[in-house]
Amino acid sequence: MARRLQSLAELEVLCNHLYEGTDLAQRMQAEKVLLELIDSPECLTQCQLLLEQGTTSYAQLLAATCLSKLVSRASPLPIEQRIDIRNYILNYVASQPKLAPFVIQALVQVIAKITKLGWFEILKDQLIFRDIIADVKKFLQGTVDHCIIGVMILSELTQEMNLVDYSRPSAKHRKIATSFRDTFLKDILMLACSLLKELLAKPLTLQDQRQQNLAMHLLKLVLNCLNFDFIGNSADESADDLCTVQIPTNWRTIFLEPETLDLFFDLYHSLPPMLSQLALSCLVQFASTRRSLFSNPERAKYLGNLIKGVKQILENPQGLSDPGNYHEFCRFLARLKTNYQLGELVVVKDYPDVIQLIANFTITSLQHWEFAPNSVHYLLTLWQRMVASVPFVKTAEPHLLDTYAPEITKAYITSRLDCVPVVIRDGLEDPLDDTATVFQQLEQLCTVSRCEYEKTCTLLVQLFDQNAQNYQKLLHSSSRNPLEITVQEGCLAWLVYFVGTFVGGRLTYTSTDEHDAMDGELSCRVFQLMSLMDAQLPQSSNEKVELAILWFLDQFRKTYVGDQLQHTSKVYARMSEVLGITDDNHVLETFMTKIVTNLKYRGRCEPVISRTLQFLNDLSVGYSLLKKLVKIEAVKFMLQNHTSKHFPFLGFSDNYSLGDLRCRTVFYTALTRLLMVDLGEDEDEFENFMLPLTVSFESVTRIFNGSFEQEEAKRMLMGLARDLRGIAFALNTKTSYTMLFDWIYPAYISVLQRAIELWYREPACTTPILKLMAEFMQNRSQRLNFDVSSPNGILLFREASKMICTYGNQILSLGTLSKDQVYPLKLKGISICYSALKSALCGNYVSFGVFKLYGDNHFDNVLQAFVKMLLSVSHSDLLQYRKLSQSYYPLLECLTQDHMSFITSLEPHVLIYILTSISEGLTAVDTIVSSSCCASLDYIVTYLFKHLAKEGKKTLRCREISQDGQRLLHFMQQNPEVLQQMMSILMNTIIFEDCRNQWSVSRPLLGLILLNEKYFSELRATLITSQPDSKREVLDQCFRNLMEGVEQNLLVKNRDRFTQNMSVFRRDVAEALRSEGASDPSTLDMMS
Repeated sequence: MARRLQSLAELEVLCNHLYEGTDLAQRMQAEKVLLELIDSPECLTQCQLLLEQGTTSYAQLLAATCLSKLVSRASPLPIEQRIDIRNYILNYVASQPKLAPFVIQALVQVIAKITKLGWFEILKDQLIFRDIIADVKKFLQGTVDHCIIGVMILSELTQEMNLVDYSRPSAKHRKIATSFRDTFLKDILMLACSLLKELLAKPLTLQDQRQQNLAMHLLKLVLNCLNFDFIGNSADESADDLCTVQIPTNWRTIFLEPETLDLFFDLYHSLPPMLSQLALSCLVQFASTRRSLFSNPERAKYLGNLIKGVKQILENPQGLSDPGNYHEFCRFLARLKTNYQLGELVVVKDYPDVIQLIANFTITSLQHWEFAPNSVHYLLTLWQRMVASVPFVKTAEPHLLDTYAPEITKAYITSRLDCVPVVIRDGLEDPLDDTATVFQQLEQLCTVSRCEYEKTCTLLVQLFDQNAQNYQKLLHSSSRNPLEITVQEGCLAWLVYFVGTFVGGRLTYTSTDEHDAMDGELSCRVFQLMSLMDAQLPQSSNEKVELAILWFLDQFRKTYVGDQLQHTSKVYARMSEVLGITDDNHVLETFMTKIVTNLKYRGRCEPVISRTLQFLNDLSVGYSLLKKLVKIEAVKFMLQNHTSKHFPFLGFSDNYSLGDLRCRTVFYTALTRLLMVDLGEDEDEFENFMLPLTVSFESVTRIFNGSFEQEEAKRMLMGLARDLRGIAFALNTKTSYTMLFDWIYPAYISVLQRAIELWYREPACTTPILKLMAEFMQNRSQRLNFDVSSPNGILLFREASKMICTYGNQILSLGTLSKDQVYPLKLKGISICYSALKSALCGNYVSFGVFKLYGDNHFDNVLQAFVKMLLSVSHSDLLQYRKLSQSYYPLLECLTQDHMSFITSLEPHVLIYILTSISEGLTAVDTIVSSSCCASLDYIVTYLFKHLAKEGKKTLRCREISQDGQRLLHFMQQNPEVLQQMMSILMNTIIFEDCRNQWSVSRPLLGLILLNEKYFSELRATLITSQPDSKREVLDQCFRNLMEGVEQNLLVKNRDRFTQNMSVFRRDVAEALRSEGASDPSTLDMMS
């Protein structure tokens, strides 16, 4: 007993370290010991000890957590033991209702998990875990504390039933959730509503903390019922929240009773803010009920009740001063328009009053820009959708949006301008810094602004002129107050964003000449402001205004430049008067001048450089624009002068060094596209273009051969590698690519090899060089199909092989790396090497047989490097890091397709590693990975099958060439479980999972069945005997149909037949297993 008490004391100390400790090492040690506790056979007795004799809540919480992990294991505890645990916890919480809330929550969670996982389990002809509802009713008849526990159990159970556990078959989850929905969910909702009615009938007791607690848990229970995934579309929690709630048809009666909605509106008005926001959350779900639940008159009545409730809330807006209530109410308003048409809203009795109240509420909300900024999205969504629906309204009643929409637009514009001085003077967070939110709101405003567009434009012109005049006065005043100038620039930045948004919102089918002329008026002002800002360079520059101007230019490009528009557009009429810009050619000149100005003078401002280069890149996509661009002087200047002297961001001085060098790649991709327009076969012009890079490479070569200033050489090479990658990416013809290859090989490529050798520990240097090599290996548009007399393909592959081998050997010398270093220092580089090798293997420009023929070991070396790097990576890392798995698995597919002799020559432990990686990848969520695994497995199985077929013939010639096959066959005979396990996984995927790549799965499966017919028969028997007698005959027939007409070969025709059979088989088996009588899929899980 002393030992047990001592261990209890030890456990309590560990619990305190785990949950309250600040020392990281202590916490990790505690976690390690407690994880061992879960796996120990003593776990249950220790948990019981903690619950019964533990002196702290943390001890009880640990016990609950251990029990939760114990009952969730893939291999479940015996049914009797789970019943005992459930009953023990029910009695425990009933006898101790005053436990800490988080302990009760954790224990209730254990009950919910046991109930869900045992939902279909039968003991003595009873569905033993479904009597939980009867147990809960006993709690509801007790004290308020017991009642709360009962409601918590129902709430947790509803949530648990709805929770998808991706480590278990999704079909099993859907089956349990559907059964729970059909048998209990409606009753739970009705019970919760009736308890809430009782609570509301005695409002005085709501001052009582326990009654409030009960109300909170009841509202959470209702919310969990309404949030249930009724039709199994497993909506992603982070997805757009404006969805429809698919209420089952047999719930109609609850929704048709006006008392149901009234109950929640009354609760909102009666409860304190913390609880009233839950009532509003429930109303959000009520407002999102699917339309088809009602007939037209019923829907109109239901909508009338919702609108009546909205009116009451807006007439008594005190509760909305709470941010939680305010946010939920905004969501509620947005859902009204998501689910109901404008035509239905305008015929509601109080529509004119309500739309006025909503408009006033929106305007007030926008004016208080600092209060709950995240809720504005929902209000703008409501107005955006209302305005977008105006053309489709057929009713005679006025929608009044032409009155209110311009007011909303005006309120948004003026409120953003008003916030500028406050933000700058008080040093607050600037809303403009959160560009994602700003762009989202501007996109919504764009639709609203097009309603009565004349009013919007008049307002903007007036504000723009006023602010621009003030700005000019400040610039020319003798005192030049920097704070005032910054405020004025902040206002101008917002105004430019508004103009860009409204110009970008032009819709071809609704635009008129008048609207285009107004866009011209607005655009003139931005182009004039741009000239004014550029005239101040290089002395002063405002980043926010610059970013806004670039956003405007991009919107103008999308709307008014290029083929998408007639040149007679009225937008140019006003611009030609004021600025002399008569068509899109002139606009392109303005664009390019602006780009050159930014790149020349704003080299220190990374966001502006980055956005400018992105704009240049967007301009350089599309042949018709390129033809126009190359005639512009600014473009000719860039093509001839892309050096750090003219464009400081390309330099390496400390003043101008960019943090993110990736934008250099974008710059050179765009430049090379422009160069390619008229390049043809002019090698001299290409040499001239490459001259700045030639000079840089020569400098690096000198440094390598001389005093060796490490840092300088490294920085230059990092930039050069990125520049060259941009150039290589844009060269998509054989002629131009050959010019680049002749330029870089052999002198400069050896510099890159040296760099990898020296700086393998520094990913900032190796990553761009490896990515450059991977880009070189890409045979895009057949650009690497060199002439017949050229050895370039082989020479290029040899260089890639050297680099991969050097990098692989060096990186392995680093030894074991910590978890946070393993990806940047090692796995990222390996993944790039793999994608480069994959491009080479399937690029079709190297004949790999030549290497062995001439005793060249570059091909063998690179394959050995592939194996060494692979063995240094754990299986979990292969799947955990997406970029690594997306380069490794396609590479493996190439190797199994074309280089099976290499695969068969591998050591057994390497083969096991590769086959295990395929086995684990078959169930990956990423279809690129799972499809590549299926293809690789198919090539291996086909190779084995063909070898066995040849063995059967036993001709002399076959025997000589079949040594490779013999090796693989011998390995498979030694390890038969490898292929058997993969067959189990694939059968499991087809029968129980949501199989998204059915065709890919069917291909290797036929070969596996033909190679392992005995094991396939066993699997089939296991599945059939685990089902009730009534189902066995149907399933047996399904399996017979699967192999019907399928012959003992792997010819394409036979495979196609099997694939067709498999589609039918999958559908028929799903149908057979769907009904209630079928056995729990966990007993069929062939992996267990």
